[in-house]
Amino acid sequence: MVKHIKTAMKKHLSVASPDLQRRHLELEQEQSAGGSLMRQIVLGGQDGLVNVLGILLGIASGTGETALVILAGLAATVAESVSMAAVAYTSSRASQDHYRAQKEQEMREMEEIPDVERKEIELIYYKKGFRGQALDHIVKQITSNKELWLETMMREELGLYESEFVDPLREAIVVGVASVIGSLIPLIPFFFMPVVPAMVASVLLSLAVLFMGGALKARLTTGVWWKSGAEMALIGGAAGLLGYFVGLALGVKAA
Repeated sequence: MVKHIKTAMKKHLSVASPDLQRRHLELEQEQSAGGSLMRQIVLGGQDGLVNVLGILLGIASGTGETALVILAGLAATVAESVSMAAVAYTSSRASQDHYRAQKEQEMREMEEIPDVERKEIELIYYKKGFRGQALDHIVKQITSNKELWLETMMREELGLYESEFVDPLREAIVVGVASVIGSLIPLIPFFFMPVVPAMVASVLLSLAVLFMGGALKARLTTGVWWKSGAEMALIGGAAGLLGYFVGLALGVKAA
């Protein structure tokens, strides 16, 4: 039985060409890109909604003036969205720069101390359970292709994945637009209702959107949908209540 398993392993390794392994990496990158897009949308939308909800409830409870609430909400939407987009851009650029620096270092080491780098590949797959001829074969297979060798070192040794990094400008746009949409959601009721009922409607609408966003995230990624939805709604509700009580306290003092 063991002999058959080893034979099958050798056959599989011999078939797994660099092109096949490269295609596997491309599939991983496509999957990671989808997850990255979801992360950006959730980051921008949730942050914008939660922050503006807290500001609106604070202004509404502190002043009771609809015009001031709308003005503050619009100002917060612009500031929040621009800030989130800028942070997304700079953080993405910083991650890319770090990845490139580490990649250049690995390339130098492969040229200057190839035996050491080859030994590191052997150790990596030894820890994964490969032994004997199977280990020798996979090390030879990887180190015979410099591009594959470099990518393996980046992923397995350093834990860095190029697929994690997207175009900084694209990330800034996605996060910024998501933040604008999220920020406007709690503001909508104040255009159509008096302050007090608008506050109630704003909270209910925001909690519903947060819950649906958390549930959708769980559906598309992993986790229990209702737990993810409840968690996101609770975080938003807590931020809104904090803003409400701060505004209420300052409003009472101002009166």
